[in-house]
Amino acid sequence: MRILIVEDDDIIGNGLKVGLGMSGFTADLADCCEAGEAALAVGGFDAVVLDVMLPDGSGHDMLARLRRRGDTTPVLLLTALDTLPDRVRGLDGGADDHLGKPFELDEVAARLRALLRRATARADSFLEWGGVRLDPATMTAFQDGDETRLSRREFAVLHALMQHPGAVLSKPQLEEKLYGFDEGVESNAVEVHVHNLRAKFGSRFIETLRGVGYRLRRPDQ
Repeated sequence: MRILIVEDDDIIGNGLKVGLGMSGFTADLADCCEAGEAALAVGGFDAVVLDVMLPDGSGHDMLARLRRRGDTTPVLLLTALDTLPDRVRGLDGGADDHLGKPFELDEVAARLRALLRRATARADSFLEWGGVRLDPATMTAFQDGDETRLSRREFAVLHALMQHPGAVLSKPQLEEKLYGFDEGVESNAVEVHVHNLRAKFGSRFIETLRGVGYRLRRPDQ
């Protein structure tokens, strides 16, 4: 799950980045509207955590620009201005959720997971495919009732594939879920994580389409 954090306070921004990383998110940080919009123009983000008060403008105005150009990325607004009129303005202005400061990291992570469920039209918190049940809240998978712990990046690969069951995801698409802008991409990282997931869930669980990408094998195959 790739998240963009638009926040100019270094302590809050870096705290969110580290905290969400521990919850299985890959997070990038932008410190103003201009940097945030430039990052979103590149694409690849599943959601945005957007501060309302930024040095080069209002988060409300940035959100309005995103919606006018058809960007439907789910947005969670963060603001110290948490009165009823502020919440109404943000939600009516195109935000998908609103959270006042101060906040708890666990709640931010839970709200982001809820936004991603709604964006993919899912009611259940769990993802299931081929006898494997994935819990995004704990980065834990279950197969035939047995619990399997996953590393953060194994979880990122499996979550991406299970969000698009049966679809082929290319290596670059999976790398987007693994690495932020400021992280070096290891050339064989995807292959290593796919290998580890096959060791845990069976060699036929993930199928390789050479030169194209990876997909979850259909249970009836």
